[in-house]
Amino acid sequence: MDIEALRTSALAFVEAHKAWTPLIAGGLAFCESVAVLSLFVPATVILVGIGALVGGADIPFWPVVLGAAFGAALGDWLSYEVGHWLGPGAKTKWPLRRYPELTAKAEAFIGRWGIAAVALGRFFGPARALVPLLAGILGLSRLPFQVANVASALVWAFVLLAPGAGLLTWLDR
Repeated sequence: MDIEALRTSALAFVEAHKAWTPLIAGGLAFCESVAVLSLFVPATVILVGIGALVGGADIPFWPVVLGAAFGAALGDWLSYEVGHWLGPGAKTKWPLRRYPELTAKAEAFIGRWGIAAVALGRFFGPARALVPLLAGILGLSRLPFQVANVASALVWAFVLLAPGAGLLTWLDR
């Protein structure tokens, strides 16, 4: 199954089961935020499409944003905890050992920006799932990590879903 077919079937499912949209958005955002799993699930494209469905199919906007934010925060939290549990030795294991330059860049990014890297990283494709994992590996404190994680998840979900929802609503006027 190609990515276009996956996107089309996911959006058709959401349109047919509107009441489940917040849960679906949460599940997709979770998959997009978990290290390694994010490589296999093209969730960003589907979430942008869900934003358009929210605007055009009379689906309440805020529950979908909260569902996506919860899923994204949960995925980052899981990645952080896995990194914390594995420790520095994780850099010698798959998949990090296959991408030493990307891992070094993400580590430098965290070194430069500190906990703000968690919030900033959410908005950059490959960094989205890698930064929380490395934050755990590097031992960043849990409470500041979670504050940055949850705050950025809320902003990320809004930014991802609002254009489609707002644009279609505005065009209907």
